Amino acid sequence: MNRIVKVINIEGTPIKDIELPKIFNEPYRPDVIKKSVLSSQSQRRHHYGPTLYAGMQTSARGWGSGRGASHVPRIVNGSRTARIPLAVGGRRAHPPKPEKIYIEKINKKERKLAIRSAIATTINEELVISRGHLFSTENFPLIIENDFELINKTKDVIECLKKIGVYEDIERAKYGKKIRPGRGKTRGRKYKNKKSILLITGEECSSIFKAAKNIPGIDICSINNLNTELLAPGTQAGRLSLWTESAIEKLINKENEE
Repeated sequence: MNRIVKVINIEGTPIKDIELPKIFNEPYRPDVIKKSVLSSQSQRRHHYGPTLYAGMQTSARGWGSGRGASHVPRIVNGSRTARIPLAVGGRRAHPPKPEKIYIEKINKKERKLAIRSAIATTINEELVISRGHLFSTENFPLIIENDFELINKTKDVIECLKKIGVYEDIERAKYGKKIRPGRGKTRGRKYKNKKSILLITGEECSSIFKAAKNIPGIDICSINNLNTELLAPGTQAGRLSLWTESAIEKLINKENEE
């Protein structure tokens, strides 16, 4: 049986009831969700490694016998060793190979199952709370009227989120920014940022996309571009999500077509 939930307006007041599509009844599959997220992340991994002849382009040659020294290649007009990996100053023995394939494949049916399962977890209040999200609203799951997509100012989006009762999760993400430990902070990833609410719209509306993109922790996407990594950052499903009514209608229409 499909679940009946309330649709709220931009003031945070319930205006009508709506029946959720069957996709929200999908069982929770953390194993498949994790596999799908890791597969998406592996697509962005860069190849790296030295050139084929790195450490070999040198004038080094051995001195031969009678010098009271080992027969290792040494730089011409010097005594420093080169070329061989076993000596100080030589090439690397087993460097990373740039031709290595890092992509982790996933079957189409598994990927679709992972997306359906991750979508269903957005209405599981226990999972959302266990993930660390903060909200104070009785109207859960969060489904808002289509007027929300027409908002074109950041301050209006913030005001709307305050009325809905989810702005404390934005503050959690804003003040949860931390400096990454270890060497990674010198390699372009100094800060670790928390993820907050995910806004899911029916269409790619330029107004709400521009208005909400600079709010800390927020991600926004249309229902056609929804993926497992957005629904389950860090492979952890149960992200706090705000659905627009048009996004739910598109899910229903897709089910009817199938």
